[in-house]
Amino acid sequence: MSTQQAVASNWAPSAATLERFAREVAKYPPDGKQSAVMACLAIVQQELGYVSGESEKIVADYLGMPPIAVHEVTTFYNMYNQQPLGRFKFNVCTNLPCQLREGQTALEHLCHKLGVEEGGTTVDGLFTVQKSECLGACADAPVMLVNDLQMLSFMSPVRLDELIDTLKAIRS
Repeated sequence: MSTQQAVASNWAPSAATLERFAREVAKYPPDGKQSAVMACLAIVQQELGYVSGESEKIVADYLGMPPIAVHEVTTFYNMYNQQPLGRFKFNVCTNLPCQLREGQTALEHLCHKLGVEEGGTTVDGLFTVQKSECLGACADAPVMLVNDLQMLSFMSPVRLDELIDTLKAIRS
């Protein structure tokens, strides 16, 4: 078990975390507090780096939901990491429009360059490569999302190599 997984299995929300949960729940009518599930999962992920099974149960208890309902949300959206990931998470669009414009090639290039399978993380913990469904930028294909925050377009093998080199240089 990694250190990050050990922390997650022993994780309990702090008073500050519960306060953040409460602020999200307050945005909904009293009988609709379950509507805050996505926001609460995002808070957990900010703290842990991913959403563990234990943290799903904590969110479920807090919101008065069955744990399976929270797990369904976690597994439906690719923005929730279900395991520890690298410092830089690459989501490469492999939906049909990107496929027609080398999306799969971009994914395979990253995996080969970094020595990982799709969904894998490099040994140094720096990069995780995942495929993604539509990122909504079909005209700019192939596209990718870095750390769920930055969209990058026209990601040819040359541009992918430059990105990897740049991120490796700033890792320290």
